[in-house]
Amino acid sequence: MGRERMAVIGNGIIGHGVAQIFAAAGHEVTMIGRSRQSLDGALAKIRASLAEFAENGLLTANEADAAAARIATVTELAAAAEAAMVVEAVTEDLPLKLRIFGELDRMCRPDVILASSSGQPASALIENVRHRERVIATHFWYPPQLIPLVEICGGPYCAPDVLARTVAVVRGTGKEPVVIEKEVKGFIGNRLQFALLREAWALWADGIASAEAIDAVVKASFGRRIGITGPIESADIGGLATMVSFGNSLIPDLSIAPQAPEKVAALVKKDGMPGIYDWTRRDAGALRAERMKELFRWLKADRDARMKR
Repeated sequence: MGRERMAVIGNGIIGHGVAQIFAAAGHEVTMIGRSRQSLDGALAKIRASLAEFAENGLLTANEADAAAARIATVTELAAAAEAAMVVEAVTEDLPLKLRIFGELDRMCRPDVILASSSGQPASALIENVRHRERVIATHFWYPPQLIPLVEICGGPYCAPDVLARTVAVVRGTGKEPVVIEKEVKGFIGNRLQFALLREAWALWADGIASAEAIDAVVKASFGRRIGITGPIESADIGGLATMVSFGNSLIPDLSIAPQAPEKVAALVKKDGMPGIYDWTRRDAGALRAERMKELFRWLKADRDARMKR
């Protein structure tokens, strides 16, 4: 698609990150929000994020300034009609999404890609859409400017060329597109993430171990290698026969709870910052900063690996 205009609808935690991704890749971007105030706030966050990229050597100061200058902000949905691709990134409100996709379908040329960055499958968004072949799911992970993965799923109505063009656009921004061939609730990442979280919650709620112990086991064992070998790779190279045998023994004992344990859910009703940990005694800001530092380290490693190819 070259360096064409992109539109992003929504300027929250995902929307402004997606706008930054496109702008940093050289696209002109129209970011559409509900109010001038929220758009100004999103632009400030984008500029701060671009400055962090420059501080970490992933952009020059001039490149960061140029990226910010490529982003135009408006409050009118009609502005999306000028884009070659539109990415919806509004709050998880399905009736709102359905209305937006219906309006986009009426105002945009038939060849314009209509994408959703949420966890909604494409087939859930087409009720008001006539040209259903151009609707596609592009699931960005938070924070999108730092996480390379984008899960892409066309669904049963999506045209093959729309899928191919979307993959090309995402790859052209430096992200890692992964195509999901069959729609499934939550896509891949959230299903794996919540499978782990369900077991971690169950272990804590059942008094098997403290939260500190459970998190330490993940961080200091398989968490160290999971960025290099995914779960299927690890099982294969570790010895599939052994893993199948051990799995057959352990899997029946894993949690199959249909919802979060009551002991966890009860914490949501408490005053203050809800959580299993006591966040009055721990520095959440410092932990987030440490995580951001690690994400930047991985981005640098990704860049270096690309340069060696």
